[in-house]
Amino acid sequence: MTMPVDLETDAARLRAVMAEDLAARGYLDDPGWRAAVEAVPRHRFVPGFYLPADERDGRGLTRWQPVTADLDHGRWLAAAYSDTTLITQFDGDEPDWKHPAARYGGAPTSSSTLPSLVLRMWADAEVREGHTVLEIGTGTGYSTALACERLGSAGVTSIEVDARRLERAASALHDCGHTPTLAVADGQYGYWPEAPFDRIVAACSFRAVPPALVAQTRPGGKILLTLSGWLYGYARVLLTVAGDGTAEGRLLGGTVSFMPTRAHAAPAFGNPAHWAAGPPGKARVTRHGPERITAATEESFHLRFLVQSAVPDTQLATVGGVVHLVDVVSGSTATLTPGGDGGGWQVREGGPVRLWECVERVLDAYDAAGRPGPETFTLCVHEDGQHLRHPQLPCLPLPSP
Repeated sequence: MTMPVDLETDAARLRAVMAEDLAARGYLDDPGWRAAVEAVPRHRFVPGFYLPADERDGRGLTRWQPVTADLDHGRWLAAAYSDTTLITQFDGDEPDWKHPAARYGGAPTSSSTLPSLVLRMWADAEVREGHTVLEIGTGTGYSTALACERLGSAGVTSIEVDARRLERAASALHDCGHTPTLAVADGQYGYWPEAPFDRIVAACSFRAVPPALVAQTRPGGKILLTLSGWLYGYARVLLTVAGDGTAEGRLLGGTVSFMPTRAHAAPAFGNPAHWAAGPPGKARVTRHGPERITAATEESFHLRFLVQSAVPDTQLATVGGVVHLVDVVSGSTATLTPGGDGGGWQVREGGPVRLWECVERVLDAYDAAGRPGPETFTLCVHEDGQHLRHPQLPCLPLPSP
């Protein structure tokens, strides 16, 4: 790919500024990763992306504006070298960046992850020279390029479930002189042809640890991935694989979320009002209100992950101030309504599983244990399943992978 000299000069200047900013914030303590950031031209991996407009449309949906060099060269280049996640695809639809159109709402399905998080992932996975690495979720290829620059292409394998995404990423990688092993593959099955790996790092989330990833990691090797669920609670975990095929590791702190692998995405459940119209149980006053898991706080973010382990097939929707929990497997529901002048909340539960009661039991135990943070939990992956463990809390199972 041939770029105008002024573009490359401007990009190099912005890249140096970004590297300086990342270093000042503690993301580039390793000179090797700093050299990679200063060398890899992120703009070549993001010919187009979407940024949110200030205003929403008449239905309240976010308006996503396309940004390309042709539409607004300055904005495109500045965003490419900002510490921002750049959305490159919605709902699996590959954009035509020569004739881009605005998007309204939709679910992001591919992006270029913000550089600070990419660097944090490689650092948290304790990647070192000589390691063989499997990256799950090539996306635009920018993260792959950083790994190639740091480790050499021969040690890097990257897989992507979307063939069109991988084709674009492969072109950009090869134009930059990088030749990692690339393959269209489902991340939950890893990539056996290049196994075993010293490190596996996932740029997507899973409901549970895929057994194939444990099997494809060398004894003593590490897996860094994000666990998620249908309540949109997330937790990152760094697992160390033992020689007997088991794995254990601690949860990592910080608020981080990734798009779910497409096979683990939450299913559509229809209109919450249809579920609420079913035979209701007797109303009771709640011990905990839904704000415990819906507030925009790090604790609520952590709690959503914990409680979804107790109700793994449940989703949540709020309509007109009423909170609905819907379990698409058992058909169970819980409808929470504000308690009126007396404050608090009331809940009606129906179906074989008392969903909010399950949530409240976890919250009761969490409070009794002194509200422990993510770093105090251990994830164990053994033959008898996957369990989240804490010395003061009941064992919480993860869904079957």
